[in-house]
Amino acid sequence: MIGKLRGTLDTPFEGGCIFDVNGVGYLVACSSRTLAALPQAPGLGSLWVETVVREDAIILYGFAEAAERDWFRMLTAIQGVGPKVALALLSTLSPADLARALMAGDKGALSRAPGVGAKLAIRLVSELRDKVGAMPTGPGLTAGTETVASQLPPAEKAVAEAISALTNLGWKRPEASSAVVRVAERLGEGAALEPLIREALKELAPR
Repeated sequence: MIGKLRGTLDTPFEGGCIFDVNGVGYLVACSSRTLAALPQAPGLGSLWVETVVREDAIILYGFAEAAERDWFRMLTAIQGVGPKVALALLSTLSPADLARALMAGDKGALSRAPGVGAKLAIRLVSELRDKVGAMPTGPGLTAGTETVASQLPPAEKAVAEAISALTNLGWKRPEASSAVVRVAERLGEGAALEPLIREALKELAPR
């Protein structure tokens, strides 16, 4: 299995490139973001690689950053998200932008990627929102709730901070997230942090 390539960009093309390592040209599929990050041919560079073995082929997917590769792995674990759709998402949104969109439930941002319709965007938010905190978002960054929340618009920031407050009080993140989202939908856009926490606590209280 190939995990990383260090060599020369030989031939870039839409959707990937030929990457020369000691005279061997590897055909690598890449997001447009990774292609833009590579030096112009024939510049030296490196690619993190995810090797996908199928019955009829061995396909290399290359990434300029380990964070992008990790997101590719997580995205392709979701039903309906193949490598092509995962690369489309990573071409449209950076890892940090993906984290923000998932935390905020921004299905419109996710749907900008080719191949991502409304139903798939809903599934992505539903299955990945609670996993964002463990994912990297780029060099020197993490996607922890507090870090991501500081970069969100005020209304979305309040939701993220309410979830963080409830997890700090001992609730599991999936429970806290579900409660806060329900309250946010009921209170409407622009709900402040304190009402979100107060009403979410009522939702979580034993009945």
